[in-house]
Amino acid sequence: MDLHRLPPSPSPGLLNLLVEIPAGSRNKYKYCPQTKVMVLDRVLHASVRYPFDYGFVPNTLAADGSPLDALVIMAEPTFAGCLIKARPIGLLDLEDNGVYDGKLLCVPAADPRQDAIDSIRQIAPSQLEDVAEFFRTSRSLEGRRITIAGWRDLDAVGPLLNRCIDAAAADDAEG
Repeated sequence: MDLHRLPPSPSPGLLNLLVEIPAGSRNKYKYCPQTKVMVLDRVLHASVRYPFDYGFVPNTLAADGSPLDALVIMAEPTFAGCLIKARPIGLLDLEDNGVYDGKLLCVPAADPRQDAIDSIRQIAPSQLEDVAEFFRTSRSLEGRRITIAGWRDLDAVGPLLNRCIDAAAADDAEG
């Protein structure tokens, strides 16, 4: 699975999102760019499971040195390696051991039941808190220091996405 030619954004308002971990899983899979396959990175503690499908936007580079993370709200979990065209609706501002590690929240473009969702304000506060609590708990159990600043709406996504796309392009030019 070579992601090099996959654009982060196939068209305005959409992202390509590669699922690493399906909702409900304790298995932490990661895409390995050297081998171009998904690998089992670790198994999370029994008390935590991913609340939504979790992955990344290919050909982006976030402040933590990895691609920009994203979650997608799905009615059913997909699978590791699934490519989803998704609409971002907001982001969770968080720091992991002092490094900014924002998480985009998206809805799948292929689900007509979610066509009207275009803002984080349309998601139940309890669902948003479930996501924040997942990161607080899972990272704390790993001994990491987590600071969550809260949720931001769609207008915060563009600047973060553009920084991550530019950083990946600069990194490619250097390497």
